[in-house]
Amino acid sequence: MVFELKSVFQNEGEEKQVEYKLDMTDIDIDGVFPFKTPIDVTAVAKNRASLVNLAIKVVFDYTRSCDRCGEEFTRHIDMTFSHKLAQTLVDDGNDDYIETPDMTLELDETVISDILLSLPQKNLCKEDCKGLCQQCGKNLNEGDCSCDKKQIDPRLEILKQLME
Repeated sequence: MVFELKSVFQNEGEEKQVEYKLDMTDIDIDGVFPFKTPIDVTAVAKNRASLVNLAIKVVFDYTRSCDRCGEEFTRHIDMTFSHKLAQTLVDDGNDDYIETPDMTLELDETVISDILLSLPQKNLCKEDCKGLCQQCGKNLNEGDCSCDKKQIDPRLEILKQLME
């Protein structure tokens, strides 16, 4: 989606908004396609004191397997991002601004990179996920297993003698 910003750059106080759906169902993250439905995108560009600010709001469902218990879960995510836009940049190393020399912005690229960089590194079905039993593999969120909890790692068995 190309966001035409000429009127925003040329008129102080100007504001322009666009809403659309972005299909990210073909994006593979670690062998998983977590975006099952299109992302709702709302972008608003505002010119305030000759500085153009872009606010992006995205709403989507994110489906992954829990990193502790392995169960699949879907989380409804609502994120907001902001960027400063400039027609030209004096310094190439300035990451604070997005350069838009032709007063247009390819929103899809910006939205995709914002989302991918903001996704959690660890995917948990819930904050207090108990994971799997290390001995029998039972999902401990569904209840306790009958394994011996006091079993000592054989590599540390020699330390037990020091405690006696």
